[in-house]
Amino acid sequence: MVYLDHAATTPIHPDVIQVMSETMATIFGNPSSIHHYGRDAHTKLETARQTIAAQLGVKEHEIIFNSGGTESDNTAIIGTAICQQNRGKHIITTQIEHPAVIQSMHYLETLGFEVTYLPVDQTGQLAVADLEAALRSDTILVSIMSANNETGNILPMAEIGAVLRTHQAVFHTDAVQAYGKIPLNIVENGIDLLSISAHKINGPKGVGFLYKRDGISLPSYLHGGEQEEKRRAGTENLVGIMGMAKAASLLTEQVQQENTAHYQQFAEALLDTLQKNGVSYQLNGNAKSKLPHILNLRFPGVSSDLLLMKLDLKGAAISTGSACTAGNVEPSHVLEAMLGKEHPAIRESVRISFGLGNTMVEVRQFAQLLAETVLNSKK
Repeated sequence: MVYLDHAATTPIHPDVIQVMSETMATIFGNPSSIHHYGRDAHTKLETARQTIAAQLGVKEHEIIFNSGGTESDNTAIIGTAICQQNRGKHIITTQIEHPAVIQSMHYLETLGFEVTYLPVDQTGQLAVADLEAALRSDTILVSIMSANNETGNILPMAEIGAVLRTHQAVFHTDAVQAYGKIPLNIVENGIDLLSISAHKINGPKGVGFLYKRDGISLPSYLHGGEQEEKRRAGTENLVGIMGMAKAASLLTEQVQQENTAHYQQFAEALLDTLQKNGVSYQLNGNAKSKLPHILNLRFPGVSSDLLLMKLDLKGAAISTGSACTAGNVEPSHVLEAMLGKEHPAIRESVRISFGLGNTMVEVRQFAQLLAETVLNSKK
């Protein structure tokens, strides 16, 4: 069995499990309570906040704990729109965003907001000139992901931040896939709001955070308590937060560099095996500017759904990169934006993503299995 779908979710690191188990066994108080059980829990909560803030180079109180990337995206996008609508009702995003962003935009359109969905080229890259051309005096929010979850393409955050530095628009980025893989440079890039989810970095599911820069106003998205400095009501998920902080602390700069080297070696070995076996393939995305752990490959003439099922039956887990809701598999909106809705690559592409626990031995074994399965699928 080999798991190569780390872009979807990741196994929890053993050290994270240990911290979470210890927290469950020893810290049960409510962080909002004033007795010593509550104070102990609150101390742990703030220590976790300090750990994450220090890693990102931001202020502690700029970190708002929540349930993960979807809540962060919704809070940042819908909250900003509602709060800033007296300055305008125009918003800019891209055609390749995660559904948590796209669906938030669609909701705002029902409320009378106007959304511009910027295109990307055939490699999935955004032209900053298109952003500059789309900016208007009534633009109040620009939401562009740091890196794409299907192709791994890294978006030009520094250039976008430079464009927005003298504009009123709030700059939000969904960094769920990029966190722990590449430097985010939040302050340097002028990012105002940033979304993170723990389960992408070998932490637990159901927990994440929103970075909110000082000076950015957001209405409370949830009501019923004064937690998170009155910004997010509800008793904090301390066990999950402690796990997330531990997962973040394990991703030191050195570890990230080592992971990058390993994932690049995995990718090279996989592609080399395909070439040696005479497998025809194409890389979707920008090979020179992408996250190291994601490969999105097209195998001409081979159905991606059929390939995925055959590999699953043989013990290998990868992804089509498509959104699957209630059993309905939809075409990749990312590949549609890159290549056009009728392009055959949309039905012939799979996503392979590396992570914790993968070894060169199993990557080579998987590559051979992939090559054989692709070739047999063409017969």
